[in-house]
Amino acid sequence: MDISIFTDKSRIPNDDDLSVSLGNTFRYWQMLKDHVHLKFPKAMDEWKYPGDKYGWSFRVKDKKRVIIYLLPRENYFKAAMVFGQKATDIIMKTGISPTIKTALESARVYAEGRGIRIAINDEVLIDDIKALIDIKLGN
Repeated sequence: MDISIFTDKSRIPNDDDLSVSLGNTFRYWQMLKDHVHLKFPKAMDEWKYPGDKYGWSFRVKDKKRVIIYLLPRENYFKAAMVFGQKATDIIMKTGISPTIKTALESARVYAEGRGIRIAINDEVLIDDIKALIDIKLGN
């Protein structure tokens, strides 16, 4: 089952918890979070606990929408994003990884758009995810 490594509802994870649990990938978590704040200084960080089935997840958002979800796992994390059709069309015309494009193309379409989750085990996809953030923010 794909669940957060943080499941204690009474305790919001902090950077020390993340550093220990994510190991070498903690720096990539920080890079993505920092990139959103660099591009959109008014972004807000928020931990959410949607229930025991999911555990804690982290999101960076503007006033009305989530820009990126960061989902902590043991020694890695997932970056999750939702894109409307306009952004999806833009992404398909970029040099972003074919793996990401395939995931986006095959994602189920909901009213809010297509959602994808990308496992981050190393730095390979970090630049692509930064590009996705830029597209999401209209930069």
